[in-house]
Amino acid sequence: MQVPSPFEYERASSVDEAIALLQRHGEGARLIAGGHSLLPLMKLRLASPEVLVDINALTDLQRIRVEADAVRIGAMVRHAELLASAVVGEHFRLLHEAEQVIADPAVRNRGTVGGSLCQADPAEDLSAAFGALRAEVVIRGAGGERVVPVRELVTGPYETVVAPDEILTEVRVPIRPGTGSSYRKVERRAGDWPIASAGAVVRLEGDTIAEVGIGLAAVGAAHSVVRGAEDAIRGRAADEESIELAAVRASEECSPTTDQRGPADYKRALVAELVRRVLRTAIARSRGEEA
Repeated sequence: MQVPSPFEYERASSVDEAIALLQRHGEGARLIAGGHSLLPLMKLRLASPEVLVDINALTDLQRIRVEADAVRIGAMVRHAELLASAVVGEHFRLLHEAEQVIADPAVRNRGTVGGSLCQADPAEDLSAAFGALRAEVVIRGAGGERVVPVRELVTGPYETVVAPDEILTEVRVPIRPGTGSSYRKVERRAGDWPIASAGAVVRLEGDTIAEVGIGLAAVGAAHSVVRGAEDAIRGRAADEESIELAAVRASEECSPTTDQRGPADYKRALVAELVRRVLRTAIARSRGEEA
């Protein structure tokens, strides 16, 4: 039987109280929301926090709302709530498509958006999806709030810029009219971690690619995006030649490793094909050709 190391438990009733508890208990404290990432690590003794600070009562972080030109997603929004959100589906199809392939219903019903981003697992789908969307996260500590691009959130595997006494409170996703987006994932079986995943966001001006974001998961892409592939096609015609250019650049720019999910060369080929498909769909949706 796998049993975690002994720990203390605190339940926060506000963001300020959660921050105060983190400051009081120091680096031995960890926040817990859905727990689907942290608890397995604790059972395996790969993580042994001295204190768990439960933030499930922070209802202010459980909302999705439109404000100005952005959709603001609270860090405590569950995966299932993001998937069910009509507002999210209207503006960001790739978030719905990513959520449809994240784990299984049990995980989606408890796991949170903020927890997934802060876990910083290199195979995690939402980092790639929010990276393609150029979202920002709000991080709050005793000294106030700071806003960080999602593309700068993760500093390495399982490491982020969120300090031990800070809490990620919100994800802000800019609404850009006329954009199309798409997300696809290849996995060994339903609910598994991806062999490779790709997401794309495209905004056209006429038939020119004015803005583009391409995110990848599980294949060693720096900060879960491929900036070189994006730069290669920005300003070019939205045609098959540009799509092929981005696919090749993305497969060269990522850095997959050989493991139980397949050899690195196979994953590079998979990245190229996934990028072709998500770009085609994103471009078609930007033109209004696909619902």
